[in-house]
Amino acid sequence: MAAPGSRPDPAADDRVLATSRALAIGVIPFLVAATILLWGWPERTGLLFAWPIKPSMTALMLGAAYLGGIYFFAQVIRARRWHEVQAGFLPVCTFATLLGVATVLHWNRFTPGHVSFLAWAGLYLTAPELVLAAWLVNRRRDPGRREPGDPAIPAPVAQALRLAGIGVLAISLLLFVWPGLMVALWPWRLSPLTARVMSAMFSLPGIVFLGIAGDPRWSSARAIIQSQLLSIAIILAAAARAWGDFQPAGPAAFLFVGGLGGMAAALLWLHVAMDARRETAR
Repeated sequence: MAAPGSRPDPAADDRVLATSRALAIGVIPFLVAATILLWGWPERTGLLFAWPIKPSMTALMLGAAYLGGIYFFAQVIRARRWHEVQAGFLPVCTFATLLGVATVLHWNRFTPGHVSFLAWAGLYLTAPELVLAAWLVNRRRDPGRREPGDPAIPAPVAQALRLAGIGVLAISLLLFVWPGLMVALWPWRLSPLTARVMSAMFSLPGIVFLGIAGDPRWSSARAIIQSQLLSIAIILAAAARAWGDFQPAGPAAFLFVGGLGGMAAALLWLHVAMDARRETAR
């Protein structure tokens, strides 16, 4: 954020650069194809996807993350101001980095030569660098100030988001570093590879929440919160579709669904409340 009374950077015109839009245009087709495969035929990933994903709930949840990504990158293409979409770049970079590392660690679990694997490996071994570079180049365009009529997220809400982000990132860290422990606790069957894929998916909301807490402008948070709401809604639909994959005897399934449902309700409340504040301020 710009310091009070400081002279604005002449380059801080809040413009979305062509490189950021080109990145979004290039990524969306991969996400669309993967979403169609994972949601259309989750039980046939061994034939159609980069590696056999079992059970279906993992494939469906990955597809839900991709659908949220499609929405976010569509916003990057259409956005008029950089700060409205900048909050999604570091979460996406973290997500892609973890999937790239997981790919290298579990290379033998993938289907070599399959077109889906070539697309997967090509994407996750290059996307972290490309997304980070786009963010670094474009970030100077953010003037860092709150415009008239743009409400600030209240400090208690920002603190709650910060704590939630730390908690979700702790789960992500456990899934990646100690997959064996989390395999035993998870509500459906995981392998070390799919535990690390779960880690990447949990890193997304974790970094998103920390980013929003650090930049209280509602206009900066709105698009990425919409993306997260879409992903969570689709994950809950996936849980209903693949409920047979869960272990209903234990509490983990209900904690998972209840936790996601509570997160969705909180984000929806925040969205409605902040949009109301924005309309009042106009």
